[in-house]
Amino acid sequence: MNDTLKYGNPIEILLVEDNPGDARLAQEALKDSKILNNVNVVDDGVEAMAFLHRQGPYAKSPRPDLVLLDLNLPKKDGREVLAEMKAADELKRIPVVVLTTSKAEEDIAKSYDLHANCYITKPIDLEQFMKVVKSIEDFWLTVVRLPPRGA
Repeated sequence: MNDTLKYGNPIEILLVEDNPGDARLAQEALKDSKILNNVNVVDDGVEAMAFLHRQGPYAKSPRPDLVLLDLNLPKKDGREVLAEMKAADELKRIPVVVLTTSKAEEDIAKSYDLHANCYITKPIDLEQFMKVVKSIEDFWLTVVRLPPRGA
């Protein structure tokens, strides 16, 4: 059992996704989770970094336990967000799941070079997309022990 669930705290998820439909589907899939979670959504890389650094309107935002990151974002792309996260001592332990439409080998290699924890290509089919999000939930919220907040 995941320790955050054991103590009654929801698992905090930051979803960085500029496609409103994909964001809504991911939230719906996670809403029905057997693990208590709270999903915050931002739609560009600049907002993601403000959220992670708790700046501006995100000053009181919770520290995420897991980040679901699209690569192709406006303002600052997901590769830049990933690089900045993994370079920051206070953020580098937060697991990052790249969830993107890109199947490009260079994007996959670059994401792992930047220390993404896994890379998942979004399926186009609605049912398959929901299955992918459920598999993320099953693995990252049930099987994996996430690092303690603030560690």
